[in-house]
Amino acid sequence: MNRFCSLLLLATFAASAALAQQATTAATAPRKDSSYIGPNGTAYVTRVVPVPTDISPQAQAFLARHETDAKSHQSIAQQRAGTDTWQEGAGKVSLKLYPAKLSRSTIAGVPVRIITPLTIPPSHRDYVLMNVHGGGFIVDSGSLTETIPMANLTQTKVVSVLYPLSPEHPFPAAVNASVAVYKQLLKTYPAKHIIIYGTSAGAILTGEIAVDLKKLGLPEPCALGIFSGFGDFSKPGDSQSLFALDGLSGYLAPPNPGKLMLPEYEGKTNPRDPVLSPVYANLSGLPPTLFLTSTRDLLLSGTTILDRKFFDAGDKTQLIVFEALPHAFWNNPRMPEAKQADHDMANFFSEHLYATQH
Repeated sequence: MNRFCSLLLLATFAASAALAQQATTAATAPRKDSSYIGPNGTAYVTRVVPVPTDISPQAQAFLARHETDAKSHQSIAQQRAGTDTWQEGAGKVSLKLYPAKLSRSTIAGVPVRIITPLTIPPSHRDYVLMNVHGGGFIVDSGSLTETIPMANLTQTKVVSVLYPLSPEHPFPAAVNASVAVYKQLLKTYPAKHIIIYGTSAGAILTGEIAVDLKKLGLPEPCALGIFSGFGDFSKPGDSQSLFALDGLSGYLAPPNPGKLMLPEYEGKTNPRDPVLSPVYANLSGLPPTLFLTSTRDLLLSGTTILDRKFFDAGDKTQLIVFEALPHAFWNNPRMPEAKQADHDMANFFSEHLYATQH
């Protein structure tokens, strides 16, 4: 069985210790806390951080995995091949925990996965969840792991949009494809019977889609799910300087001020474009939104900042932050905290989709 990894923003697997950059070893790792603050406020710190004892044993073991901090040099083709293999294996495990039926189709000319519960109550048949998967906009690391639990727990069909990937298709290709699928879904489902959600790159894309729908004058879905994302490509959040994809382990690629955050995706678009970076858009009137992240998530700052922007615009938001876990930890479906996160997401979706039925 493939190891579950949090590979949703940059979607790179851990590199081997044989890479050119020297990896930190037990002998060279810092053993004490230190802190020096430079004249401009830049912090030069080391921290020895214990594993919290109030998280599950499975989560403690998850955090104890050794990941080299040497840089990976995998090509995009290698990343895609590896991520596809992992996603297929992870999907099989998800299906054992959350049985559902899988198929492929196209909607508005865009390839999609269709994830259908084994049983759909008659009262749920006129509803749908629309997922936009994670993967740093360059791979698909979520069209199975983000959707199978939701279909099962909500007893609602899920359509996962396999949007065009960068660098071949930079912004706004993914937004345009996703909006095209949504417009087609509107021909079958009322907007109030649709929810759009995603993790990591998909969380970023969810915010972009919502802003684009408002710009186009299209009806918004009844709710949104933004799980470990951000809404500002013009500047990185604080947590991106603290955490790697695996939290405090693995290779850390600290943001470089003045350079594009995701150049393959951003392309030539102004980082402050209000669709690319929703924090610069008028966010008033957007649907109720669940934001979910964790305290060792590299996108902790981005998620909470976007939540605040929605809240300040008068939108209804709910923010859930898990303790100690890294980016998109819910893709390890056996972990109790992942099961709790899946239930939190599903409960929010069901509450908003089916509120009028109770």
